[in-house]
Amino acid sequence: MKLVIVESPTKAKTISKFLGSDYEVTSSYGHIRDLPKSKLGIDVDEDFSPQYVIPTKVRKTVTALKKKAASADEVVLATDEDREGEAIAWHLTQALDLATDKTERIVFHEITKDALQSALEHPRQLNISLVNAQQARRILDRLVGYLLSPFLWKKVVRGLSAGRVQSVALRLIADREEEIQRFKPEEYWTLTADFQKEGGQESFTAALHSINKESLPKPGIATEKEVNIIADDIQNGSVSINDITQKTVKRNPLPPFITSTLQQEANRKLRLSARQTMRAAQSLYENGHITYMRTDSFNLSQESLSAARRFIQHEWGKDYLIEKPRVFKVKSRLAQEAHEAIRPTDPARTPESLGKEFSQAAERKVYELIWRRFIASQLPQAQFSATTISVSVEHKKNEYLLRANGTTLVFDGFLKVWPQKFEERTLPNITRRDVLSVIAVNPEQHFTEPPPRYNEASIIKALETFGIGRPSTYAPIISVIQLRNYVQKNESRRFEPTEIGTLVNRLLKEHFPEIVDVGFTARLEEELDAIAEGNLEWRKAIRKFYEPFAKHLEKKYEEVSKDDILPPEEKTDEVCEKCGKPMVVKTGRFGRFLACTGFPECKSTKSLGNPQEPLGPCPKCKKGEVVKKRTKKRRMFYGCNRYPDCDYASWSKPKEIGEEAASQDQED
Repeated sequence: MKLVIVESPTKAKTISKFLGSDYEVTSSYGHIRDLPKSKLGIDVDEDFSPQYVIPTKVRKTVTALKKKAASADEVVLATDEDREGEAIAWHLTQALDLATDKTERIVFHEITKDALQSALEHPRQLNISLVNAQQARRILDRLVGYLLSPFLWKKVVRGLSAGRVQSVALRLIADREEEIQRFKPEEYWTLTADFQKEGGQESFTAALHSINKESLPKPGIATEKEVNIIADDIQNGSVSINDITQKTVKRNPLPPFITSTLQQEANRKLRLSARQTMRAAQSLYENGHITYMRTDSFNLSQESLSAARRFIQHEWGKDYLIEKPRVFKVKSRLAQEAHEAIRPTDPARTPESLGKEFSQAAERKVYELIWRRFIASQLPQAQFSATTISVSVEHKKNEYLLRANGTTLVFDGFLKVWPQKFEERTLPNITRRDVLSVIAVNPEQHFTEPPPRYNEASIIKALETFGIGRPSTYAPIISVIQLRNYVQKNESRRFEPTEIGTLVNRLLKEHFPEIVDVGFTARLEEELDAIAEGNLEWRKAIRKFYEPFAKHLEKKYEEVSKDDILPPEEKTDEVCEKCGKPMVVKTGRFGRFLACTGFPECKSTKSLGNPQEPLGPCPKCKKGEVVKKRTKKRRMFYGCNRYPDCDYASWSKPKEIGEEAASQDQED
């Protein structure tokens, strides 16, 4: 009997369907060894040797696995083919004392019968370079977290923590907030004019494009006075048709999903957090519906491309078959892991045909996104007919060029399964000989706007662009900075730094700039990639980081005082209800609060409450007001300010009270 070990029971159950009675498939339930929680767990004096332990919660699992492995003829390690999966397999060999001659390692990108059979026929050795890359990341994160966090406890407030990658994400969000606060809007104007053909009924609108053959300044015309002069010239000028062009415009489909783009699109279209998306994708993968969901590769197997062509021809005919399969290249120079893109394991398995198999609505929606994106990637270009009418208006010495653009869809192509927003605009039938007249001139005032705050989609895109983290880390990064109360989502589902998040970011930028430096963190990622490729020794990379970091940290313990970081306590008119002494405003892990000046003899504290105005009368007691609150896990909700006298609470906004819009921020 051969024992196959995977990470999850769901994956084990799916694989069991494809293997015969000669195999027993079981699960390790993830990692079975890790660094201890109670101490650093890294011997920095012994070349950074990790001190792995078997956590209490998995000891029964390890005992059971040992027993099964001892009685098996052969052990097959079938964990995921990435750094994390390779490390899990390696830890299994260590914890279970697996003999090399009776242990095989297999990998596959999808859980199908053919993929499993091929993997079993082509086992390989453990890739120790991938294991070392995972170890290096884990050790680097532990060194930063376990050494820098106590510094924050001593210099700011106990309970804070710092993470190597999460701190960079916090910086991006906090720096964007500073940029927004500094922003000063500037006025600018645009101008359009409505024209009509002489003797005709139809009119069209053209936008001002250039003045005296010079393009308009960015973002537009500076003042109302200037635009009014231009408007008057156009209203009273001599109009002629400068040019009419017609051409076919083709739009290409997007590539199939990789981890980052799936998370971004699911957030935009389905309002799912990165964590929710990955949970749904994990379930889809383990149940055999999609390929492996942690990837930054656009590769597609020849089998999947052939299956897609068969499906497309059967459904829509030869008009929707492209000449040869479309191939996409990864733009990122840091792309890793020889995976495929995320795609359905069987293109003929449409979302509609799988509706009853999904236990969660999120799974069905995520599968539909993946299926549509993959099929669309192998459909023809969408074709549009684009018409541009250029109108010249001359007045005195000035010549104004205005342009009107019309677009109509000629062939939908990939839009058949991947709809995109576009506006069809039909222009009237006009020739260059026609005479036009101005029927209206429309100046419009605008103001420049600050850059938008990050949402889940845009922060993931930023992390990917800067080379921060990897496909498996985006969701945890976003979850951690919210759980630490460093950032929170506003009503527009965009991230804002909290008061304590702003304080931590300011401290790290000032005293540990390399920790939150985007370029420095990206270079560390490159070194981890080099370790994974076998081109860099992992202990050397850690030593290069640790030695200057440790010296710098020791120096900062001496240089930085708590008074330098925290603002002075604010006096208030509040009196302690327990001892009668005055209360002051202090800053804690969850922001500002009232504390008794009699501390430590009196430890009385009081919440400052929600600084926002009440949002409306409580629909339950009719006496209190609805205000924003947060759960212990920092998830926002709406409740009565008379609590505990009134226990009204709702996930939905006040104007939606009663509708219980519980889906809006499940992972906030």
